[in-house]
Amino acid sequence: MFARAFFAALMSSAFMVSAAQAQEVIEWWDFLGGGDGVRMKELINRFNEEHQGQIQIEATTLEWGTPFYTKVQTSAAVGEGPDVMTYHLSRLPLGVETGTLSPITEEDLANAGLATSDYQPANIDAASVDGQLYAVPFDIHSIVLYYNKDALQKAGLLGEDGLPTGLDGADNFAAALKKLQEAGYQQPLSIHDAAGDSMWRIFYSLLNQQDGKFLDDNGEFLSGDNLDKAVAATSLMASWVADGYAPPNTEYAASIARFTGGEAALHINGVWEVPTMTDLATKGELFDWGAIQLPTFFDHPATWADSHAFAIPNNQGNEMTPEHRKAVMEVIGWMAKNSTFWGSAGHLPAYNPAREDPEFQAMQPNATYASLAETAAFDPRSPLAGVASPVYDAAGNYLMPAVNGELEPQDAMEQMRDDLQGQAY
Repeated sequence: MFARAFFAALMSSAFMVSAAQAQEVIEWWDFLGGGDGVRMKELINRFNEEHQGQIQIEATTLEWGTPFYTKVQTSAAVGEGPDVMTYHLSRLPLGVETGTLSPITEEDLANAGLATSDYQPANIDAASVDGQLYAVPFDIHSIVLYYNKDALQKAGLLGEDGLPTGLDGADNFAAALKKLQEAGYQQPLSIHDAAGDSMWRIFYSLLNQQDGKFLDDNGEFLSGDNLDKAVAATSLMASWVADGYAPPNTEYAASIARFTGGEAALHINGVWEVPTMTDLATKGELFDWGAIQLPTFFDHPATWADSHAFAIPNNQGNEMTPEHRKAVMEVIGWMAKNSTFWGSAGHLPAYNPAREDPEFQAMQPNATYASLAETAAFDPRSPLAGVASPVYDAAGNYLMPAVNGELEPQDAMEQMRDDLQGQAY
C-alpha cells in the first residue's frame, strides 16, 4: 500500500515537473514607453493569463532609439538577444545588412495563423528586403492634423459632419490659416520645428504627395527633379513660419501645449498623442477636438508612416528550436489578432481584420484617419534611413534650419543630398 502511494506521488511529481518543463518562456524586448508601454504591458498580461502553463512572456523594456538598436545588434551577434522584439520597419534595412534579423518564413506565418494578405501591400513591402519578410507589422503610425472644432467653426472651416473643410491645397491651407488669424488665433498652426524628426515626417509626406523619391532605385539621394520637389516641400513648410502662421524653433512639449492651451487651432503631430488629447478631454480640460489625415497640399494624398513590428533576432550560435520558434510565432499571431485594443494608443492596427473590427470602427478619431493606411509613405529603404538614423540627423542639420528661415530651401536640400550621398559611398 505504501509502495503504491509512493509510486503514485512520484509519478504525480514527475508529471508536474514535465508540465513545467513543457511551458515555453519567451524572452521579449521592447522600447515602448508612455501610453504605448502601458497598453503593451496590458496585452502581455492578457496573453500570459490566457496561456498559463503553456507559453509565458518575460518582458524587458529598453531605451528607445539608437541605444535599443545598438543593443539588439551587439546582443544578436553573440547569441544573447531576446526571442522576439519590437522593431521599427524603417530600421529594417540596417538590421538585415548587419545580419541582426532572422527571416520570417511562410511556415512561421502559418504557425502564427497569419498571411501576408492580412496586411496592406505597402506594409508588407516595408517589412521585407529583396522580397524576404523579416518582421510582422503590428501597427501603422503616422502624423495627423489635430484641430480645435470650436476654432474652425468660428472661422467657417468646419462642415456639418464636424470635419474640417477647405484645407486641401497649399493655397487653400494658407487661406484657412489667414481666416483663423482673423478669428483671433495669432499663430494658428503649431508644429514641432525645433527638431529634425518631426520636420522630416511632414517633409516626407509633402515629397510623396508629389511622387517625389528621396532615394531612387539607383541609390541616389534627391536625384533629378526629386530635388525640385524636395525644395517645394521645404519651401511650403518654411512659408508657414515666414508668414507668421507658426512660431519658429518650437520644442515638442511646447508645440503640444500651444494646441491644448488654445493658442493654436491646428497641430501636426503623430497619432501617438491621441491618448494625450483623450485624457485631457476626459478630465474636462480640453475643447472639442478631432484629428484627420494630413491635408493634400500637392497632387494626391500621402503621409509619412512607420510601423512598430515584431522581429526575431538572428542569435549567432544560439539557434532557436522549432518548438520554441513556433511558440514565438504564436505570441506574434496573438498580438496581431488582439491589436484592435492597440488602437486606443492612437495607432492603426496593421492587421486588416483588426482595423475592420466594429470596435475599431467606433474608435475616434482613429476611424476618421484610418484611410491613411492606404496612402502611407514608408521611409526610404536604406540602412541610412529610419528612426534615429543619419537621415533624421540630416533633417535636423539642413531641413530644420530651412523651415525656421535660417537656410534657403534650395541650399538646404542640396546640402542634405550631398551629405547623405557622401555617407552612402
